[in-house]
Amino acid sequence: MHHPFDPVRTMNSLTEPLHQHHKHCDELFADAEAAAAAKDWSRCKSMLERFRDEMEGHFRTEEEMLFPAFEAATGMTGGPTQMMRIEHAQMRELMGQMQAALAQTAGEAFAGAAETLLVFMQQHNMKEENILYPMCDRSLAGQAADLGPKLHEKLEAECLAAQ
Repeated sequence: MHHPFDPVRTMNSLTEPLHQHHKHCDELFADAEAAAAAKDWSRCKSMLERFRDEMEGHFRTEEEMLFPAFEAATGMTGGPTQMMRIEHAQMRELMGQMQAALAQTAGEAFAGAAETLLVFMQQHNMKEENILYPMCDRSLAGQAADLGPKLHEKLEAECLAAQ
């Protein structure tokens, strides 16, 4: 499975693969939403599963690799990374609500949870892309040559393992 990572851009910053993966997850989410709107529940189920798997892979890459490296480099453990972990938990809950609504083919409940998740994801991604990722790029610049490829590999491994 090909992920839409641009290897040239990936070299520009440590967090670029994660930034690109946000876009990929957004596309999967839109596909699941479109299938639900068309009442194609079978397609919606498969797209939602792919979306959830990719999001989990993304969350794990951040929570198990990027955030600990950032916290070790900066000493900040109660700041932005803690907030992102809380938001990841909230998004996991909303994805669970979408899954539950889908299991009952409850289109309105699915659409409601999806709308809430969409707004939440947009706000979350903006915070990561405009605040946390640049902080990570700056504070981890000395480790970028080593950590960058590891982040990319973990993200791809997490997402491929889910397929």
